[in-house]
Amino acid sequence: MDPSSSNSSTGNDADPQPTAPATAPVTEPGPGRRRWAMDTRPLSRPAYRRLWSSTAVTAVGSQLTAVAVPKQIYDITGSSAWVGYASLAGLLPLVVFALWGGAIADSMDRRRLLLITNTGIAVTSLLFWIQALAGLGSVTALMILLALQQAFFGLNSPARSAVVAQLVPEEELTAANALGTTVMQTGLVAGPLLAGALIPVFGLAELYLADALALCVALWSVVRLPALPPGPEASRKAGPREIVAGFRYIALHKVLLLSFLADIVAMVFGMPRALFPQLAAQTYASYGEGRALGLMFAAIPVGAVLGGLFSGTFSRARRHGWMVIGSVVAWGLAITGFGLSTSLWAGVAFLAAAGVADMVSSVFRVAILLSAATDEMRGRMQGVFTVVVVGGPRLADLLHGTTAAALGPRTAVAGGGLLVVAVTLALTAAMPALRRYRVR
Repeated sequence: MDPSSSNSSTGNDADPQPTAPATAPVTEPGPGRRRWAMDTRPLSRPAYRRLWSSTAVTAVGSQLTAVAVPKQIYDITGSSAWVGYASLAGLLPLVVFALWGGAIADSMDRRRLLLITNTGIAVTSLLFWIQALAGLGSVTALMILLALQQAFFGLNSPARSAVVAQLVPEEELTAANALGTTVMQTGLVAGPLLAGALIPVFGLAELYLADALALCVALWSVVRLPALPPGPEASRKAGPREIVAGFRYIALHKVLLLSFLADIVAMVFGMPRALFPQLAAQTYASYGEGRALGLMFAAIPVGAVLGGLFSGTFSRARRHGWMVIGSVVAWGLAITGFGLSTSLWAGVAFLAAAGVADMVSSVFRVAILLSAATDEMRGRMQGVFTVVVVGGPRLADLLHGTTAAALGPRTAVAGGGLLVVAVTLALTAAMPALRRYRVR
């Protein structure tokens, strides 16, 4: 460990102070600016603005493919089981290559890695387009392409997240994360809606092509980034030993460990999406099953977007640890409220509130990972973060599904929300590192 007491007050678990990038001086909002509005300070920095602009485009494009692949598989097989198998086919490469990608991001120029991986994702999207245009009709080909795409995404994601700390100073990390999260969540809402409108008009092939074109925009923005080489302390290798070193680093730095545990607790116990179909068919059937299902799936990302639009209310907070704790507890309470609701509109409101809480939690957890870890470890921290974000909801699907079969869906949802609150408060009391953590 390389303890430093200048950026956090975590007792014996102090974390190293990162080096802020040499950028323009920080500008505070003028007298006429409302501090509750979205904090756009990072957009004044050209390199970050290019990265963020490309994310705004690819956030929608990636969702076009995310809709097109399961739709094409279902059209070929007529089986939802095959859609599930395809999802699993993409999960393992994503997990493996996210961990490896984090180690690679700590050992080579991150700009170069982004160029390689974005090119790989774009080529994969073109191959999706070609097979659809040719009418290949092969589920095997689709699953292979999906696995390849997710492998490239796993390599890309840690580097893309880690470079933010090299493009903006530490005091703007929460604002930068809020901007990035907002456009990603906007893509989760707008992408599927756009796909649903385009499929009857153009067909599936054009959705893949649109995603490939969006990725070309991302490539151009990465080309214009400055070189982002690893620091002098970075390892020049990216093998199993370096991956294990990343996990050892997390274990030694309790504030990092607790930030991961907070997300695991929130997602595994409190993500009830697997029960949305049952709730739509039973609890909210009087509102129309399809309508209820769509509103429930849209509510959390809509809440996250609203949280991003008002990120000025929290982006300047310095007690990052308390912000994570408070937002995870708020998530648990909102999910509990959703589980107890018999009114669809009340349930949707609780889910939207949960989306706001999840957005705040994500912003500050990423900020902690970027500021509390040294630069030579940031890629591996983001690799583990990707695995947690992907794996947690899938474990939640299993847990909620089995619990609902025994206790009923509403009890499973409400009980899970209460568990989030109880476990989070217990962790906070037992391990004070997170609640003590603050930035300068």
